[in-house]
Amino acid sequence: MQKKNDNLLDKFVKKNYNNELEKVLEKKYFDENTKSLLLSMMYKIEVAYKDYEKVKQSVEPKEIFIQKIIDIIQTKCDTIKAVKLNSEESEMLGNRTFLVDKKQKRIICYPIERKLLYCIAKIDKHDTIIKDKYYLINETLSELINVGSNINMVEPMRDFNGYSWTTIPREIESIPHNLIYQNLRMLVGYQFLCEWIENKEFIIDYMEMFKETLVKTYNEENAEEIVKLLEEISILLAIRFNSKIKDKIKKEKIEIEDKLYEIQDNQKFIQVKTNEKRKIAEEIKNIDETLNNKELLQKEYEKRNENLPLEKKIFSSRVLSQIMSKEREEKIDKIEEINKILRPQDFVEYKNRLEEKEKYLKYLDIENIEKEIEKSLIKFQEEFIKCFKIKVEKVQTKQEIVKLIYELRYYNLLPCTNQKNICQVKEIQKELEELKNLLLKKAYKMKVTEQFAKRDEIHYELLKNIFDIRVINLEDLYIKVIKEKEKYYIQLFDENIFEEKIEIQNSENITKKELEIRLNKKVKIFR
Repeated sequence: MQKKNDNLLDKFVKKNYNNELEKVLEKKYFDENTKSLLLSMMYKIEVAYKDYEKVKQSVEPKEIFIQKIIDIIQTKCDTIKAVKLNSEESEMLGNRTFLVDKKQKRIICYPIERKLLYCIAKIDKHDTIIKDKYYLINETLSELINVGSNINMVEPMRDFNGYSWTTIPREIESIPHNLIYQNLRMLVGYQFLCEWIENKEFIIDYMEMFKETLVKTYNEENAEEIVKLLEEISILLAIRFNSKIKDKIKKEKIEIEDKLYEIQDNQKFIQVKTNEKRKIAEEIKNIDETLNNKELLQKEYEKRNENLPLEKKIFSSRVLSQIMSKEREEKIDKIEEINKILRPQDFVEYKNRLEEKEKYLKYLDIENIEKEIEKSLIKFQEEFIKCFKIKVEKVQTKQEIVKLIYELRYYNLLPCTNQKNICQVKEIQKELEELKNLLLKKAYKMKVTEQFAKRDEIHYELLKNIFDIRVINLEDLYIKVIKEKEKYYIQLFDENIFEEKIEIQNSENITKKELEIRLNKKVKIFR
């Protein structure tokens, strides 16, 4: 009876979501095809979300997730146009599959639900979510986290259909961005990331909070390495995928190298800066004279307007006075900046800042950027596994153990490239196997799972495959051990008769006495 009531409640909630979206769409000038696409998208998310939540564990509640999508459509989307392939309208997309214009609140994309959902996620993001004081990282890491978040929002509909969980790597907009975002989600939790991404004010320094959270949870050494690699990967990915940021880095690299060259000769540097100060002081003097003399101001007004196009001409002498006053303030600030640099203690800081910036800009000199990204991603996974081990060691309750088993299974099956998942990356296989073994040991010691062998290594061989299968509910899993021609095999089942026969590694060295499970008997894995 309770289950029937739950089903009725579920249908009622779904109906409310659809009604709310339909009310929003009634006030929008979207065509009927676009409205149908949005309603279909919403239906699929609702159907899939329960399984998505179960598989990933650390995700937003469905109500918040769906309400967020409806709110974005209502407040951030004045135009959504789904265009057909090879149509005249599709020409504005060029070789892209979508176009998102945040200022105009406009989305244009092909009628593919996951692409449309990605656009909805993208249009809601602030371009920068990190304070300007974090040179370069404020752009590159903002982009890495934002893109990862956009991909994450598409996942419930992309990989889940209400009865199965399937990931097709080529449907993921960027595998590296997704991998790092999922790493971060498991390290600091979805809630911290959501608050960071949705932060509208820069009062809170989330980058500093992120570092503090890592230190508190995983110790200072691991936190420093995670942050260092995260910054490195964000720059590498920006250079590889974002031509605007790449061009900006190229320009800044030349400027910083010139400044570093300047300060090699201290006396010459001081002379250059002193001359620069004098020149700026003379410019300020000329501005003061012009502002205090109507005739000079008029001449300056005519001179400036002479070569300006019509749309950029200065409206009046009064407007010019305001412009020149602002220029004067900027020049005074420049003199203050030079004075500060010339003070011995501040000169050292100035030099250190330049060298710190140059360290980041050197990534431009890398010949094989793809290879470097791959190496950095693997290093990040090594650090992630170290941190996950700390989570396992700290765990205290059965519920937490179950949650970690789900999370590790999800991580194990995350795509690392188009061809392989994390579990297939040779460089981290040993560390990953040790982590799985540690977690399974703790699971049976805390009586979360049954114990199926007297020796730990045999118990692990029997159960390690639960990290490789895509059954939604691991608690529904059963195991059966069978013996054929002196070799042992296991079969894993769920209630939907998902079955797989797997040979146990080195099974010829196992004796029947070492097994705690009877042969050919179907036994539930989780207590």
